[in-house]
Amino acid sequence: MTKKRVLVTGGAGFLGSHLCDRFIKEGYHVIAMDNLITGSLDNIEHLFKLENFEFYHHDVSKFVHVPGHLDYILHFASPASPIDYLKIPIQTLKVGSLGTHNLLGLAKSKGARMLIASTSEVYGDPLAHPQTEDYWGNVNPVGPRGCYDEAKRFQEAITMAYHMHHNLETRIVRIFNTYGPRMRLNDGRVLPAFLSQALRGEPLSIFGDGSQTRSFCYVDDLVEGIYRLLLSDYSMPVNIGNPSEITIKEFAEEICNLTGVELKVEYQPLPKDDPQQRQPDITKAKEILGWEPQVNRAEGLRRTLEYFKDKIQVPAETVENA
Repeated sequence: MTKKRVLVTGGAGFLGSHLCDRFIKEGYHVIAMDNLITGSLDNIEHLFKLENFEFYHHDVSKFVHVPGHLDYILHFASPASPIDYLKIPIQTLKVGSLGTHNLLGLAKSKGARMLIASTSEVYGDPLAHPQTEDYWGNVNPVGPRGCYDEAKRFQEAITMAYHMHHNLETRIVRIFNTYGPRMRLNDGRVLPAFLSQALRGEPLSIFGDGSQTRSFCYVDDLVEGIYRLLLSDYSMPVNIGNPSEITIKEFAEEICNLTGVELKVEYQPLPKDDPQQRQPDITKAKEILGWEPQVNRAEGLRRTLEYFKDKIQVPAETVENA
């Protein structure tokens, strides 16, 4: 039998590279595609020597061609951190719209099943808590975060249109805060920011008063949920995340305890439209996929810390404390 082939866009990014690893492990031929604006070849360098791996340096906002058959397409190409999509809003909108359109066309021509990486950001600053998949969200389309939020909402809409109108096999995962090795140290999200600052002995930057909440899912758990969703028969959106909710201030205390440094905080103004609460309802994931997170936050943070220690120039006294 011909080996199954999967295309992972954003394949050199944090999540995309872990998905490449998983599909290689499962025996697939993996094609990673990335324009390397926010991705890094370091994340997939270990795969280049493998016969079952290919890399295409390409922007999916332009026409996408992949020779040969494809069984699955996973569309993970997009800036995913505010520091990135606020810097390149037009590219963010294009990868969610033009890029998704190009890949849906490719999936249709290849007879491939396509899974798109949506996000909890489609819920905006939610008025429902926890967030279920049938909540339509509270999003400011003309606010600074609109370039990302609305790109993902459009991505879901055009994916469902292809599913309904062309009978294309599609899957939609709504991803909540995820962390783990291969996160960019300077990507602006709270976990790499806190870890980097703690390891350098700097004050932790808290935006607002720190009462806003997030729910952090370890990357291995997320990849397992995505893999199960791809192979399932369910075409509507599914939340994948860890429902263990924590305030940002409590999270700062956890990071300082983990790294063995004294808690020092620098409060900064809360960015416009920053969500006040974030917690996934994962009832559908449990019932449809038999999935729920397995790695608790303490263990996941310990693994992530080891990765960050290798990447950061840590002052000697901080290493001794840690």
